[in-house]
Amino acid sequence: MSTLITIGNSQGIRIPKPIIKQAHLADKELELVVVKDGLLIKPIEQHNRETWAEDIKAVMVKQGDTDEALLDDMLNDSDLEDTVW
Repeated sequence: MSTLITIGNSQGIRIPKPIIKQAHLADKELELVVVKDGLLIKPIEQHNRETWAEDIKAVMVKQGDTDEALLDDMLNDSDLEDTVW
């Protein structure tokens, strides 16, 4: 059980360590979603480019393809520098 505590001009809660571990919240950015009966707190899964090369290599190996030039071409996004979004 937790209660709201004052933190500056806001309020917050302390989440017990066992709950953080069980919910896989440690060292994660959190998303807060208002639901019918309260508040849902869940980790935001970061899908960034840090592991793209390893992920693509793993897929290529699984498919029996080891073409490094293809991998380099897939990871080269220099053509996006001139793109206006």
